[in-house]
Amino acid sequence: MNNPMKTIRVEKITLNIGAGKNQERLDKGIKLIKNITGVAPVKTFTNKRIPTWGLRPGLPIGCKLTLRKKKAIELLTRLLQAKENRLSPDQFDNEGNVAFGIPEYIDIPGVEYDPSIGITGLEVCLTLERPGFRIKKRSSKKRSIPRPHRIGREEAIEFMKKAFNVKVGEEE
Repeated sequence: MNNPMKTIRVEKITLNIGAGKNQERLDKGIKLIKNITGVAPVKTFTNKRIPTWGLRPGLPIGCKLTLRKKKAIELLTRLLQAKENRLSPDQFDNEGNVAFGIPEYIDIPGVEYDPSIGITGLEVCLTLERPGFRIKKRSSKKRSIPRPHRIGREEAIEFMKKAFNVKVGEEE
């Protein structure tokens, strides 16, 4: 007697590489994400001026890529294998999101070392959703997600254990 509106699914996966002011590192990050996914990422730009860091509005400081549906799930299984299908409970937030870093991209299955990139890592953010979450994004009559319908930390952990065979915490 499962409620179909309570089923959890992957909404999107976002890959992010922050480069700061270093343009060479930004170019390597763009090349890395393109090698992993086959899709070119977009650059991210600063909005604020921070003189102590040497940042001004409009300066490119990183790159990101968002994947959805089947491509996101295929890539997520490879990225979790790089983490040996282990996540920490701290990597889950209270809104149904999972974030983890991969320190070295050569750990990802199917990705070869590229001397022009060197050794670098990336951040992976996974967003989970349920049917009905569209109400927060639609153009007319936007509403917030009711509290009983939101995805909590424990629900997200259970979903990752069942769907992707992930071990969370110190369990064996």
